[in-house]
Amino acid sequence: MISCRVLGPVEVTVDGAAAPAELLWRKHLALLLYLARSPKRARTREHLTGLLWPEATDTAARHSLNEALRVLRRSAGEEAFDTSGGQVRLSADTVRLDADQLEGWIASENWDALGVAITGEFLEGFSVVGSDGLDDWLMNERRYWNGRAATALLGWTNALLSEGRADEALAVARRAQALEPRSESAVRAAMTCHAVQGDPGAALAEGDRFAKSLADEVGGAPSEETRALIARILGGRGPRPETAPPRGEETGRRRAPLVGRGAELGRLLTVWERCCDGGGAAAVVLTGDGGTGKTRLLAEFSTRAALTGATVALVRAVPGDLENSSSALVGLARGGLLNAPGLAAAPPEALAAFATLLPEWADRFHPRAAAVPLRQALAPVLAAALGEGPLLLVVDDAHWADGESLLALAAALRDLAPLCVCLVLAALPAPPRAEIDELVRRLGGDVPGEAIAVSPLDGTALRQLAAWALPTYDMVALERVCRRVSSDSAGLPFLAVELLSAVASGLDLKEGGAAWPAPMHTLTQSLPGDLPDTVVAALRIGFRRLSPDAQRVLSAAAVLDQPVDEAGLSRATELAAPALQSALDELEWQRWLEVSGRGYGFVADLARQVIARDMLTPGQRARLQARAEVSS
Repeated sequence: MISCRVLGPVEVTVDGAAAPAELLWRKHLALLLYLARSPKRARTREHLTGLLWPEATDTAARHSLNEALRVLRRSAGEEAFDTSGGQVRLSADTVRLDADQLEGWIASENWDALGVAITGEFLEGFSVVGSDGLDDWLMNERRYWNGRAATALLGWTNALLSEGRADEALAVARRAQALEPRSESAVRAAMTCHAVQGDPGAALAEGDRFAKSLADEVGGAPSEETRALIARILGGRGPRPETAPPRGEETGRRRAPLVGRGAELGRLLTVWERCCDGGGAAAVVLTGDGGTGKTRLLAEFSTRAALTGATVALVRAVPGDLENSSSALVGLARGGLLNAPGLAAAPPEALAAFATLLPEWADRFHPRAAAVPLRQALAPVLAAALGEGPLLLVVDDAHWADGESLLALAAALRDLAPLCVCLVLAALPAPPRAEIDELVRRLGGDVPGEAIAVSPLDGTALRQLAAWALPTYDMVALERVCRRVSSDSAGLPFLAVELLSAVASGLDLKEGGAAWPAPMHTLTQSLPGDLPDTVVAALRIGFRRLSPDAQRVLSAAAVLDQPVDEAGLSRATELAAPALQSALDELEWQRWLEVSGRGYGFVADLARQVIARDMLTPGQRARLQARAEVSS
């Protein structure tokens, strides 16, 4: 059996061993590969001599063809070629091309085999001097196989994105772009990877470069699908291209990849895709202890949904919401629901219910009808929003959400059962909330969806994080660091990232130290006073590596009630608007703060408590609070 790798520079083996030199002569190899790719693996003698020996006399060309077949039979066997009837036929089991396996790898999602096989364009660098016909064939084959290989790589890109492996997905998308520089699917995949990584500036720059090259080379413009993706990225909230912090090592902290959450992200995306494919309204209840990364997981999932054209409304509940009726509904109305283009079709009395509470709704709809109760208005407003596309509603820290809102959202799922609306609630597993527990009981029954539990990171995920943060460490050193990080972080992603980033900056994690949390204590009981010294030191290092303005803003956010809006931060910090916005962009990029329609809040409340307790003096805390209160 002759095996040929053709999806890149050609490589040939015979029964697993290196091919003899005479088989690798250009025209001998060209004849073999051409027959392997021909219909029914057969061609006439006249066609082959005219293709490979166009300048030779008929006699000389026939002699050269016979000599080439003699050489090929030496490696393939006497029965490999049938030369009767004026044709040359290659037997089916003589040659195996990796290109012939490509479709099977795609169908079976064998990405590892596919990734090894695709190393460049079809027969990269291969040609036969003086054979224009073969060059034309090579050009057509390359066009076809480059397209198929790029499609396969983009399938792999999507699979990696579905597992939260955006860094790896971007590298694979780049390989697809190298094969098909004008592929809009490839450039959209790269833009999506950047956006999921939290870098919309890089995503937009990718689109700009592609649009310019298209205009310069062929006088064209991106398709409507690509322009729509650009518009969705522009409509999202994130660091602006001109203010996004540089990503070099000199900035210290980098945005960590999403590790150990591939299964959970995949389940979320499966529910969402079924919902959008006609499965009707669905819900997901995501539970996990504080710090296990629910918020980060939701952010990645929400970004994926928004990039496909969905309207995403997100609110993060706070303890005060428990006693504030309909506060979660108001938060969703502020947290993205107003962006739904179809809202104007909602009944006037339903729009009035939101407009009487929210000035931004009143400015847009100028209600004249009498308002109905907010709970009664929810379903008609959501139905109008769904007229223009799918809708994702996310309530983070739903254990703090008011009961009225949770009941209204559950009722809306029932009323909108045939439509593409998905509700995601993220909550602590305890203490129990009757409204959330009731929704969990309905999942899989009258409400399609899933209950997903998020656990601390295991050893494999921590090793992946350590390899990302400490690329120069050998396996022994990484394993030693992972043991200590596992002990001090309890597997909580936020703390693990902080510790590893601090180690990269020089923090010495000495062996030993008591396990944390303490035996028989929950995470909640152990925070923040019982934190290991290494965790506090890591948070301090991360804080000190921020810009001075970002430190100032983060300090104010730590002592003010959560969430806090830009106006409150401006009063407390006395920063001008451009400096404040730049600092907020930095803090979002570095995953200290997140923004919603209600304002800014800490990604991890643990960080807020440590900064307020250990990074500020009582006088500093008092002055920040006084400036915010007096100026208001």
